[in-house]
Amino acid sequence: MKPSTSSPATTPKRRCAVYTRKSTDEGLDQEYNSLEAQRDAALAFIASQRHEGWIAIDDGYDDGGFSGGNMNRPALKRLLADIEDGRVDVVVVYKIDRLSRSLGDFAKIVDLFDAHGVTFVSVTQQFNTTTSMGRLTLNILLSFAQFEREVTGERIRDKLAASKAKGMWMGGMPPLGYDVKDRKLVINESEADLVRDIFIRYAEHGSAAQLVRELKIEGRTTKSWITQTGRHRPGRTIDQQYLFSMMRNRLYLGEISNHGQSYPGQHQAIIDREVWDAVHAVIDGRKRGPRVQHTSNPALLSGLLYAPDGQRMIPSHTTKKDGRRYRYYVPYLEKRQNAGASSQPGRCGMGALPAVEIETAVLSQVHQVLQAPEIMVAVWQSAQTLQERNSLDEPTIMVAMRQIGTVWDHLFPVEQHRIVRLLIERVQLRADGLDIVWRDDGWQAFRRELERHPFVEEQRDAAVDSVDEMEMV
Repeated sequence: MKPSTSSPATTPKRRCAVYTRKSTDEGLDQEYNSLEAQRDAALAFIASQRHEGWIAIDDGYDDGGFSGGNMNRPALKRLLADIEDGRVDVVVVYKIDRLSRSLGDFAKIVDLFDAHGVTFVSVTQQFNTTTSMGRLTLNILLSFAQFEREVTGERIRDKLAASKAKGMWMGGMPPLGYDVKDRKLVINESEADLVRDIFIRYAEHGSAAQLVRELKIEGRTTKSWITQTGRHRPGRTIDQQYLFSMMRNRLYLGEISNHGQSYPGQHQAIIDREVWDAVHAVIDGRKRGPRVQHTSNPALLSGLLYAPDGQRMIPSHTTKKDGRRYRYYVPYLEKRQNAGASSQPGRCGMGALPAVEIETAVLSQVHQVLQAPEIMVAVWQSAQTLQERNSLDEPTIMVAMRQIGTVWDHLFPVEQHRIVRLLIERVQLRADGLDIVWRDDGWQAFRRELERHPFVEEQRDAAVDSVDEMEMV
């Protein structure tokens, strides 16, 4: 009898894909992280099933920093695509919730597995998804996984609410006016000055459009900051939407808001209650009735003048019986207390000041400074440095600045106000006079504003003729 020449039956190979997941990216930079631990456990399980023909495929499917509550995960999408292409026979995970924490999503995944003859295995929870009992067990465990996820979400929401009720800052991009140190908001003084300036200027004239234009001219932007990962996020132009969002942010009152409720915060306020109420009285007035037509001729020192105690002086006026109108600058708190244009002193010990006198005194200093040789040279050098198209030549700029009084008379009030804001950061009153704080970048802005005016253009030819007679600096 001849011996049999047929070979023994071979066990079919089953290609095993290992899927790992971690909800956060914390710790993934360690030498041996959670994803590697999950993968090693799965590979060990596959090795124990070698007699069944199980072999691990080289490709890894690792999702680090992705939630199991949805299917928007790059490695999972790649795994499902490979299953549809027939490259995988078994999917191995360390635990069932690594694949999904959503019962609905898991049902879709299992349907895809069945359609392509793929088996699902959990290293710590062994199942056979080809049987009804295995499906029931999986669904029960997955229901508990989804329940755990929802309970965890509720706990996080409750913790956030409790922390905010204690006035704690819960992270995110810090608002303009604050920095974050040791997970707490601390005042950024330079930005806080801008925030106060925005609130008070809006309370003075109530025009968001005008305020946006002024802030753009002054080069003001939203907050520029560096994230914890070192990424720089530059500021952008302030628009009306940003303005109103900022003026409704109760953080500036020293409060923390959560779902319509406000709590005392652990940070210092930037805006006091009186200024906040004044701003929101204007905002509420915009909602209730017709728009107020604000004057197109703003007071020259609006937003710039400060009393000796640091309190802002705001423009006011009174009309006499003969119809004549008298303008004043009044301490802010005195104005809000309905003191009007009274000459009685307020909290700062200073009553209302005649607008014409104080504006004349400031303009006198402005004209003197602009006619100083070193300032003329600085303005001309800025034009040379920038090399902008259509820039005026040296004689034209020099003559225009020498004749600043004449040029000034040709400007509209709104233009005068804009130029003063470009040049001056603050006018600080003293008991015996005043001090002007100039803007460092104001001279370049002034030069550009000067070039735009038709009267200065008219001086070009006259300047060329008189350049030889002009005192050169």
